[in-house]
Amino acid sequence: MLLLREVRPELGDYVLHVEQDDRLLGEPVALDHAHDDSEQALQPLAERFIDFPGASPLRLSIFGGPPGPWSASSLLSTGVGAGSLILSYLLAFSIGVMRLSQGRARQLDHANRQLQYQYRAQALIAGETSQDKSLEAVCRMLERQVPGAFCTIMLCDDTQTYFHDGIGPSLPSKYLQALTGVKIGPEVGACGSAAYSRELVICEDLATDPRWEGYQDLVKHYELAACWSFPVISSRGQVLATVALYHSEPGAPDDQERQLASKAVDLVALAIERHRDRQALVESEQRYRSLFTHHPDAVFSLDMEGHFLSLNPQVAEITGLPASEMLGKHFSQFVETTDIPLGQALFESARTGRALRYELHNRDVRGTLHELDVTTIPIMMADRVTGVFGIAKDITALKKDETRLRILERSVEASVHGVLIVDANQTDMPIIFANHAFSRISGYSNAEIKGRNCRFLQGHETDPQTVQEIRQGLDDQRDVQVTLCNYRKNGERFWNDLHISPVRDEHGAVSHFIGVVNDVSQRIADQAALTHQASHDVLTDAYNRAKFEERLKHHAEIARRRNELLVVFFIDLDDFKPINDTHGHAMGDRLLVAVAERLATELRAGDTLGRFGGDEFLVLLPNLEQEHQAQKVVDRLLAALTRPYKVDDHVFRLSASIGMASSREMSLQHPEQLIMWADSAMYAAKKQGGNTALWYRHHFNMGLSKRVELRKDIQEAIEKDEFSLHYQPLMSYDGDVLGFEALIRWQHPTKGQISPGNFIPVAEITGQIIPISEWVLAQVCQDLPQLQELGAEGCRVAVNLSPMQFQRPTFLSQLEQCLKESHIPPHWLELEVTEGVLMEDQEVTISILHALRELGVGVAIDDFGTGFSSLSYLKQLPVSKVKIDRSFISDLAVDGNDRAIVQSIISMAQHMELQVVAEGVETEDQLQCLADDGCEIFQGFLLAKPMPLEQLEQFLARTPEF
Repeated sequence: MLLLREVRPELGDYVLHVEQDDRLLGEPVALDHAHDDSEQALQPLAERFIDFPGASPLRLSIFGGPPGPWSASSLLSTGVGAGSLILSYLLAFSIGVMRLSQGRARQLDHANRQLQYQYRAQALIAGETSQDKSLEAVCRMLERQVPGAFCTIMLCDDTQTYFHDGIGPSLPSKYLQALTGVKIGPEVGACGSAAYSRELVICEDLATDPRWEGYQDLVKHYELAACWSFPVISSRGQVLATVALYHSEPGAPDDQERQLASKAVDLVALAIERHRDRQALVESEQRYRSLFTHHPDAVFSLDMEGHFLSLNPQVAEITGLPASEMLGKHFSQFVETTDIPLGQALFESARTGRALRYELHNRDVRGTLHELDVTTIPIMMADRVTGVFGIAKDITALKKDETRLRILERSVEASVHGVLIVDANQTDMPIIFANHAFSRISGYSNAEIKGRNCRFLQGHETDPQTVQEIRQGLDDQRDVQVTLCNYRKNGERFWNDLHISPVRDEHGAVSHFIGVVNDVSQRIADQAALTHQASHDVLTDAYNRAKFEERLKHHAEIARRRNELLVVFFIDLDDFKPINDTHGHAMGDRLLVAVAERLATELRAGDTLGRFGGDEFLVLLPNLEQEHQAQKVVDRLLAALTRPYKVDDHVFRLSASIGMASSREMSLQHPEQLIMWADSAMYAAKKQGGNTALWYRHHFNMGLSKRVELRKDIQEAIEKDEFSLHYQPLMSYDGDVLGFEALIRWQHPTKGQISPGNFIPVAEITGQIIPISEWVLAQVCQDLPQLQELGAEGCRVAVNLSPMQFQRPTFLSQLEQCLKESHIPPHWLELEVTEGVLMEDQEVTISILHALRELGVGVAIDDFGTGFSSLSYLKQLPVSKVKIDRSFISDLAVDGNDRAIVQSIISMAQHMELQVVAEGVETEDQLQCLADDGCEIFQGFLLAKPMPLEQLEQFLARTPEF
């Protein structure tokens, strides 16, 4: 067509016909030519044929023309010129076609190579090739499709919060390592932003893009100028990774590059999801094999005819044959002859799709008869039963036990003493037998007793130490004899002598415990009356002086350990002698009883009221933090005492002088001095006219000023970051490092080192403990990764938790935020709380501890043994470790009482599956005693002192384990 268009201007009034094989190829004519339909015009004026190698000749015909005298020769020359012109254009056309064909061939070859790259990547994904190799193949494919690009694939972690790995075969490994761990979020590079927004992110110029702040030196070092990142989204909508293309020059992707990258993103998603599916399948198969192989009972599968297809090793225990010799054989060959019809009928029922449980008998190769508890389950494939899956549990021993128990039941049913039998092999040791005498003593029917643990008889007055003695005896599988307070069904308290004996089977293992109960309530009541008279004032029922001083020493020891305040009141009734002289001592005694009742009513739970003698009383207030708490109590007492007393027809008005003494004035080494000081203060109150209360003062103002100054220094230390952390290793007996405890230290710029024992109590009172505790927790989270890098992998770091911090509503959320910001696993951290903290608001405490366990943070009970917490409560707490207080360790090697306490704590913890840490180990004798008693974790100056992180690195380098 191009040729004919070029010939047209040369024709003038002539018409040129171009034909080949009688087919008209074209008829060029001048645009202004008028057609002539005359006969002459339809005859050709001249014709010529042009030959082509390998093709039919062209026929050229000239028609029409101007009316002038044109000769045939001129027409022929015109034809020849037109033919030459056609040949020239055909040659140019052939060359153009040849070039077009070569270009098309190159395009086809390029497309073929791209398809080969894609097929190669798809083949790796479809095969069993590792995920990394499949992703590397996708990277190389995309790099070939987009010349000059460097492809990387950044894999997201399971929580989609950061990139945990990177694939990029054409980029240096150090570059990929620098990107590993980068958080996913807005404005975090190209990949972090793409994963966060789930959209394509184009960074045309990395040197100026604000999203690459902090990484611009990195990309500059590796001469990277642009980055385009595509998010990889799973079929479930989860962000799996990002595919990024880097270029050495700034720029943005064109449409074709976007399309190629999108196809690569689909391949990456397919590769990752296929890898995860394969991994899940492998794990599922492993779980099934583990369940099948390691099941404690015999597990097997049968075909539809009843032949064994598979058996686990435990079948040998009930048949005496290895599984290999049973494969392919019919199950009836291993069933007792009399049970074969039943077994076959039940198998037929299982073939119909029913799950069954029944009992059968079999004999092993030695002829021993076994009683089996058999469970059969149909194997379903595409809603069709293809076989039967079975589990056979040997219950021979259980049946024997049941027989023995029936015999025992008949032999003890007639006993006048209560008899209980519990199953030692079952969880919580349920009662399986109780005779009529026990029902009579407890008030519970046999049905209400069976299946329950014996502690259902216990109540609030049941002694925890006695209960612990029972548990220890049960754990040691030995005889136990105690006197225990229990409660009948109607709520009435009763005392019983309890004798517990273990029952052993033919192998010497304890299978049951027998308890014999004898009601001794009357005897105990008589003894209690005598004991009460020995410790209480006969007239007022308040503690007598000896018992009061005993309780004072007891609470003084607790206050010393806990650094708490103890206050004693010495109360003397004003001008009471005239009442005795006027109305007689009988009236005076009745009045004293009324006074004691009023005093007791106004005291707090846990306070102690005693009678010193005559008209003098003593009051002990433990567990105080500040003296103003005692002032509130004394104000109530003064007000109560002044109210009128009516005895028969007489009305009396009384007042009292009260002296107050605080343990803040002394070291509590001689607590009885508090009574003396309170007595002195009482006389001072008398001198002021009575009906008042005065404190005993001894350098108190000086101490108060020191606390005020210390509070100021603490605040400055918080603001100026003067605190530091030392880490004390927790060691095994062999010297292995098992963990660390973070301990706060304060180096004052002018006063030097200040002991935590001095400033922590003040911080607890002032509330400054909260910012201090938050700083400690944040610093530990910051140091933990470095500790792990030092080789302390798997070692937890324990942090002491203040009571005030634990009880704050925001405690858990702040802890979670701290762990999240620090990017550390929760199981690296352990929190230490004291028994006192755990005993306050028990319901809230248990919920917080469960939340910590779900979070993965460990919990340890610190200073264990110094409180009076309920063991029945403590055992419910989700804690993993107890730390024996150093007060029990210091005299461990020489004090039998301390040794006994430590042994009890260790034994109790081990039976409760708790770890035990001994604090304050400072001598070889202490270490050896603790090791002999079963303690496995030790902490103290003998093994390692608290040290800063840099010294800890040197210490770990010297430890063989590291």
